[in-house]
Amino acid sequence: MSHILFPYIAQPHQEFHSLPIALEMSRLYPEIQVHIASLTPERDGRIRILSQLYPKSSVTFDILEMPDWARRHIARHGPTPLTKIMVLFLNRNYFRRFQAIVVPERTSLYLRKMGVHEPRLIWTRHGAGDRAIGFASDVRKFDYMLMAGRKIEERMQQAGVLRKGHYTTGVYAKFDLVRRLHAGHEALFPNERPTVVYNPHFSHSLSSWPRFGMKVLEYFARQTKYNLIFAPHYRLFDTNRQKSMERLAPFTGLPHMIIDPGSDKSVDMTYTMAADLYMGDVSSQVGEFLIKPRPCLFLDAHGTQWQGNPNYESWTLGPVVDNLDTLGTTLDNAFLSHANFLDRQKEYIGDTFGFAEPTETAAKGAKSIIDFLKPIG
Repeated sequence: MSHILFPYIAQPHQEFHSLPIALEMSRLYPEIQVHIASLTPERDGRIRILSQLYPKSSVTFDILEMPDWARRHIARHGPTPLTKIMVLFLNRNYFRRFQAIVVPERTSLYLRKMGVHEPRLIWTRHGAGDRAIGFASDVRKFDYMLMAGRKIEERMQQAGVLRKGHYTTGVYAKFDLVRRLHAGHEALFPNERPTVVYNPHFSHSLSSWPRFGMKVLEYFARQTKYNLIFAPHYRLFDTNRQKSMERLAPFTGLPHMIIDPGSDKSVDMTYTMAADLYMGDVSSQVGEFLIKPRPCLFLDAHGTQWQGNPNYESWTLGPVVDNLDTLGTTLDNAFLSHANFLDRQKEYIGDTFGFAEPTETAAKGAKSIIDFLKPIG
């Protein structure tokens, strides 16, 4: 009997990109032992709850070994590069037990340097953004890869990291889980105002947050036309969430603003599904938002030469501004000009995901992995 592992050593936003594949694999191939390994008991509890959305699946839940001080550090600061590598090293004998290890991140490639050579390493990616890091040369070290649409495949080919027979396209499993999770949802605000979601990236060299973030919050706090959901990338406040919440405290009690620096809702598409306009910089969440085409507004805080740069292709989906002196007018114009970007948005989504409307793809991903593993089973 085959044993396949789905470990989670990074932040919670990555779970959605491989967990549905694990659960569909268990349902479709009951003869295979599917294990799900979590970084902490808290993460284990969260994943068990999400797994209940797939009642016909039966998986084994494990918690990775680490010293108590490391668990406390992760609870305060999130998984850091050093703690992730440490956990991989401490659990290397556990990882050796499996025929394949399926991951949404790239840190697990360190297992090869730690002497874990037997299991096949399979990458599901997480997100479908345009940033160069998603096409880094080290991903060629994976034995098999799952990816979304034609745009991703073409950039992977240009980077020289694809091998025929070692990848498949048309898989974005997060949509499967989100559809189940949000089968019925309530309105987030008790009013009829248009809602803007502001989703800055975590990398300071790319993010609009250091330069524009507080200005955005201050503007929305004093205006009366729009609701705002402030839901940055989960990692923006990883290093000190408590200090960040102290800074954000003046905005948390306003009925037309939601301030969420990193809850489950910030990663499960609750906010991107509820918003009428997306405002951000380089996060791949814009692609998930545009599954239903809507207005976008991009904040360039770094004087970026972005035209023609494939790492900023998303900035062709709405207006790009480099100052917030007239943010109210800028937002109004973004809504009014949406028709000018509608065809481009539809084209972008088709290229990014391989479909115009979300479809079930986790089962396809699970089948492709099993087909790949059969010759060595």
